[in-house]
Order: sequence, then C-alpha cells, then structure tokens
Amino acid sequence: MAKTQERLATGLKVNSALDNPTNFFTASALNSRAGDMANLLDSMSNGIKTIEAADNGIKSIVKTVETMQSTLRQARQDKSFKSESYSIALGGSPSGTEDIEFTGGAVGATAVKVGLTDSKAVLTAASNYANLDFDQAGDNVTFSIAQNGGSAIAVKIEQGTNAESLKITVGSTVTDNIATVDRTAVTGAEMATALTTAFDAADLSIDVAGATGSKLTFTSETATDPATSSIAITGAAVANGGGGTPLALADFGFAAAGALTQTGHEAKTVDEIVSQISATAALTDKVRATNDNGRLRLENLSTTELTVTGVTSGGVASGGATSDTIGRNDVRRNLVTQFNELRDQLDKFSDDASFNGINLLRGDKLKLTFNETGSSTIEIQAKDEAGVATAINNTSLGIDLVVESDFDADATLDTKLSELKDALDFMRSQSSSFGSNLSIVQNRTDFTKNMINTLETGAANLTLADTNEEAANLLALQTRQQLSSTALSMASQADQAVLRLF
Repeated sequence: MAKTQERLATGLKVNSALDNPTNFFTASALNSRAGDMANLLDSMSNGIKTIEAADNGIKSIVKTVETMQSTLRQARQDKSFKSESYSIALGGSPSGTEDIEFTGGAVGATAVKVGLTDSKAVLTAASNYANLDFDQAGDNVTFSIAQNGGSAIAVKIEQGTNAESLKITVGSTVTDNIATVDRTAVTGAEMATALTTAFDAADLSIDVAGATGSKLTFTSETATDPATSSIAITGAAVANGGGGTPLALADFGFAAAGALTQTGHEAKTVDEIVSQISATAALTDKVRATNDNGRLRLENLSTTELTVTGVTSGGVASGGATSDTIGRNDVRRNLVTQFNELRDQLDKFSDDASFNGINLLRGDKLKLTFNETGSSTIEIQAKDEAGVATAINNTSLGIDLVVESDFDADATLDTKLSELKDALDFMRSQSSSFGSNLSIVQNRTDFTKNMINTLETGAANLTLADTNEEAANLLALQTRQQLSSTALSMASQADQAVLRLF
C-alpha cells in the first residue's frame, strides 16, 4: 500500500534507480536532451526577432529609396528653366572681337565664349552699281577673283543664249543663268543673283548692300581666320561689242581696275549664333539657344544662376563688357535638398534595425545553434554579390550625396535613377536572403519543439505510473485490509462466544 501511495503521489512508477535502473537512466537521458534543446529555443526565438528587425529596416530603406526615385523623376520631368531674350546689335562695322561669354550655372567657373561675328572676307564696291547694258553682241565685263590668297579665277559676264539671260563663265565653267532680266538695264540685284548662282560651288556669295541697295558685296564663305581672310578683284575691264553706249567700269561699282582687297567681319544672324551655341560641347545640356522671333533666346539649364557677359539687362547683345544674369531652376534646386534629406534617413534606418545588440544591416553576424551537440548551426550575415560581408548603408548601396549641379542635366538624373535601381535590386536580393534564413530558423524552431515533445513523451512512457491501475490497486489493498480487520474481529468474537459457553 505504501508503494502504491508513493506512485499515486509522484505520478511515477520509477522514482529512483532502485525501481528500474534501465528505465530510470534512459528517461533521465531523454529529459536531459529535451532540456538542452529547450534552452536552444530561446536563442532561436531571439534570432527570429533579429532577422525580423533587419527585414523591417530593409523594408523602410526600400520605401525611402523608392521615394528618392520619385524625387529624381519629378526633377527629370520639370522644365521650369529661366530664360532671357536678346536682340543682336553690333553697329555698322564689327571688329570681330564681339562675343558673349558664359560663366556660372552648369557651365562653371571657366568662361565659354561664343562669337557674334563671322570672320568672313567682305568686299563691297566703292560706288553704287549702275544698270549695265548687254543688248549688243560682244558687250561683256571681265575680272578675276582670288579668295584668301588662293589662285585667281577668271570671270566673264556677257549675253546669254536668249533675250532674257546672262552667260556667266567662271574659269572653265559656263552658266547660262535664265533669269528674267532686261539686258538693256541689268540691275544690281539681278547681277548678284546671276553671280551667286554661278559661284555656289566656289563658296563665294554676292549680294547688294548700301543705302540704295545697289552696292555689290562679295563675301568669302570659306574664311576661318580673320588674319588671312581676303578677297581680291583684279583685271576688271568692260567691252562694248556692237556700238551704243559703252560699258564703264564705274558702272560695275568699282572706280578703277587693280587689286581691291578688304578683310572684314559680318554680324552673325540669330540662327547662326544658335547653331554655334548648340555645337559648342562646353555648352551642351547647359545652355539652350533658340530663335525667339528674331531675338536670341538663352535658357539656363541649371539650378544655379548663369552669368552672360556681352549683353545688357535691357536685352541687347552687343559684345560689350556689361553682363546679365539668368535665374536658376528653383524646383530642381529644392528637390536636391529633399533628395539629400531622404538619403540621410537610409543610414538611420540601418543603424536602428538592431535587436538584442545584433544589427544585421551594419554587418553583424548572427550565429544560431540548432542541436545540443553544437554540430548543427547557421550563420546569418548581409553579403554583397561576391559573397563578402557588408553593411547596408549609403556607401554600400552607391547612393552619393548630390549637389545642385547633379540636377542640371537630364542625363545625370538618368544616371542617378539607374544607381537607385541597382540599390533597390540589391536590397530586394538581401531581403530575399534574410527571408530564406528566417524560414530556416522558424522551421528549425518547430522541429525542435516537436523533438522536445517526443523526448519528454518517451521519458514519460518509461517512468510514469498508470494512475487508474494504481488507484484500483490501492482500492483493492484497502478492501483487503478492511476484510482482514473484519475477519480478525469475527475470529476474536467467535473465541469469546466459545468462552462464554464454558
């Protein structure tokens, strides 16, 4: 009965090695292993929370980087650049030194100059052109032209093949210019048209200028250096072939034969200046030039102010010493500050994503042990594409602090967007890696819990008492005890009855 009461009190049928040595020590080993594995569960739980903390940090960093992308796209789409328009006014005789100079803005401290004049050789007749008479056979004008010190080219002008044409012979090339002309009175404009047609291939243009619009002007289109640019007209002569009023050299616009050479400059047209600015590599994507109804429109493609020297604040480009300022793009400039503030948050998210002193985003290593012998472990750490341990911050993500000039050109913004995309790809890859590690730890935690339950159940099967069986046994023992007492009492009473008979 005492043994049964002990089993019912402890719930164990094996309370010591004396009860059953094999079961006792086997159950003790199983319970010890279960206890060791239970101790590992705490570190696994902390490991799970450490990974979750890192994942929280990554999610916040990803959202911030996506916001930074939106900032760059907003800057990319914004075109609120400031501009100014200037008229070109160089005076009657440009010196060739007139230019406009760009500094500041996206151009920088090194000045970039753009000339307002062309270094063309310009030769204008000394007197107005008088209508020439080519109505008689043999009427002609001959002269030679040399450009920029080159070989002289013989020119002859005479009757054409019909009543309304002039025959132009340039060297060995004959042009029958079928223009609507009155050969008894060929005007300066008609002569310029005929000569220009004949000289297209020689890069020489002829026009009329002057107050009356009848001075013949020869311009060399091939001149590039003012010091060597020149036009020479030599051997000018006239001939009368059929009587009537003879042609005079003065009527052609030149007072005398001989060398007539003049080096000069022409004011560029607005379109020519626009083309030059567009072709200047130092101004590409920094200053945009357009023709604004005959005015030079300059647009500052920058978040800082652009200084233009050679123009006035009143809107005149004359190549002087005065300057004007074209304002900056304030929208993009403000977005620079916004971008840097968001970037600053990335490192803060990374620094704050720690749990129990371990921060996977700062490059810390988390090592977890899965069994009681230490033979099953896992090491969790952020790594780059090469598998090298790394911290997750602005440096490793390749996100640099931006300055105002970084938001000037669209190409630079596109580069920044590409860098942020690479950073997002890396963050998502790292998040996937942490997610895989988290799944491993969670699965191992569930496995360990199940193993502990299995071990404890196995130990219990070896040592636990069957309470129903022991209770029934105790009841039987108690009944037997009561029967014994009753029997003993009845025996004692029987003896007394016999004694009374005596």
